[in-house]
Amino acid sequence: MEFKGAMGGLYRITEWISRIAFSNILWAICSVPFLLTAVLKIIMMATGQGGPNEQITLNWVLGITAPFTVFPATAALFTVVRKWVMGNTDVSTFRTFFQGYKENYVKSMLGGLIYTLLFVIMYVDVTVYMTQMASFKIVGILMLVLMIILFVSMFNFFSIIVHYQMTFKEVVSNSILLTIARPIRVFSTLIAGAVLIYIGLRYPALYFICIPTLIAMVAFFNFYATYNKLQLQVEKKKQEELEAEEAALNGGTDHEDEVMEQDTKRI
Repeated sequence: MEFKGAMGGLYRITEWISRIAFSNILWAICSVPFLLTAVLKIIMMATGQGGPNEQITLNWVLGITAPFTVFPATAALFTVVRKWVMGNTDVSTFRTFFQGYKENYVKSMLGGLIYTLLFVIMYVDVTVYMTQMASFKIVGILMLVLMIILFVSMFNFFSIIVHYQMTFKEVVSNSILLTIARPIRVFSTLIAGAVLIYIGLRYPALYFICIPTLIAMVAFFNFYATYNKLQLQVEKKKQEELEAEEAALNGGTDHEDEVMEQDTKRI
């Protein structure tokens, strides 16, 4: 049954809310070990409980669980939002999510290992240069900028995984190159993500309802816009090359006709 007017608009709004909330719940369930550890760490930091050893232990748990839980879950979430952004909104959220989870588990897990390792190295560098080596503070700032770029490149990483059939090496290299080559899209994704994270900090319940899914939607939307633009550029270049080839062939034909005409006159 299709509703029209105000009822139809209200129905579509509630339908989208349920889709986003359900996909968010699936993502949270598949990321439970990481999320529980993160919540515990936040609580300990907010209340001042636990010493440095406990914090270090939690950091290790976060680093170990992230590649095997939150990265595959995020790839599955991007599989769902990809369908939505491309206009296919009638797909089964549950089936699409776990199909993406299964198909992209290995690549997302390997990417999680690399990204986690890089984040740990950069985090240590930023901490050392910013707090213990004041004369090299500029290096710490540079590493912080690289951390931000690396963070944003993760969105392209997940988008490429679910949108292209590429080798793992190609996925990683293209996600970084695309991040550097399209700074405006990177900036817009970063700003939108920061705004959503800030709203989530004000209203923490939204993290369990919609924040991760909305960030994924914004990230894939920017990626898809970049993808379409690149496709148009490739098609335009091919068209120009084809026209140049046709012009060259026509030019050669015209030259042959002129030669034949001159030969005819001589005869």
